[in-house]
Amino acid sequence: MIAVPIGPRIERFACGAAPAYLDARGRPEHPRDILRHACIRHRFASGATVNTWEFERDGEIVRVTPDGPFIGTDAAIELEVATAGIGLIFAFEGLLAPSFADGTLEPVLPDWWQAYSGPFLYYPSRRLMPAPLRAFVDFIKRV
Repeated sequence: MIAVPIGPRIERFACGAAPAYLDARGRPEHPRDILRHACIRHRFASGATVNTWEFERDGEIVRVTPDGPFIGTDAAIELEVATAGIGLIFAFEGLLAPSFADGTLEPVLPDWWQAYSGPFLYYPSRRLMPAPLRAFVDFIKRV
């Protein structure tokens, strides 16, 4: 298999909430505190719901299964719900970064955000590669 990195080399899941929500409900100091908050969860097209949010700091891994008033299937809508002050959101840092920058969301537990290797495109061989795939791989390598 051939692996070509696509997107950022290091990715993180981030947690955030609207400042007004945090002012009203309090700011979590530990990942377990999330269980006392309304959370915005995500359901994949397959029907699987992201039930566990995972955090890590100094080798300690904490997994929490949040509850909340909203389960979405579209990250943009989930972001709108979070900025409206409905609850905490757990998503890719790149998705939340503009909202952190403009102040519509506040980072929650940033010292606990877990980093991992970014995404890769996998394909079986450089030989006999279909032209559309070759063009896509070449494009990704330039970006």
